[in-house]
Amino acid sequence: MEDHVILVDTDDNPIGTLEKQAAHLEARLHRAISVFVFNSEGEWLLQQRADTKYHSNSLWSNTCCTHPLPGESNPTAAHRRMAQEMGLQCPLKEVFHFQYKEALDNNLTEHEIDHVFIGFSDDLPVINPEEVKAFRYVDYASLIHDLALNPDRYTVWFRHIVQRVHDAFLNRGLITE
Repeated sequence: MEDHVILVDTDDNPIGTLEKQAAHLEARLHRAISVFVFNSEGEWLLQQRADTKYHSNSLWSNTCCTHPLPGESNPTAAHRRMAQEMGLQCPLKEVFHFQYKEALDNNLTEHEIDHVFIGFSDDLPVINPEEVKAFRYVDYASLIHDLALNPDRYTVWFRHIVQRVHDAFLNRGLITE
């Protein structure tokens, strides 16, 4: 079931599972995870998705993202994917979730309820080259400037949530562990 996503209703109640590619081809609403890590300087840890990803390849995005596996909790999925993609572990806190639907490349559609986690770490990533092409740290002002000039360099979900993540980051008290 590692290639399956959790289908959900609009209240995020599980209603079944479906193969990941089929869920994106059929634009079925499913559960997703986005993780944002900041260092002690307040810089955002971004990743550039690998060239071989099945969608949004080579685009810049948040620290990592995934779909929880059937039977897997959201926090477990977030930690699993951080280790797999970035070779990192740190405390994470879910700060909000939202629903969106956007067309992607390759005739795919993201239709997700995305659970957004933030964390703080000064550890350097050890990237998995099958998942991640590159990483960088960027301050918020530079990120917003680049997003305004080059929005097509970033994933659609990242563009949807940058401001809300920034607002959550400002409330560092949300992270307790």
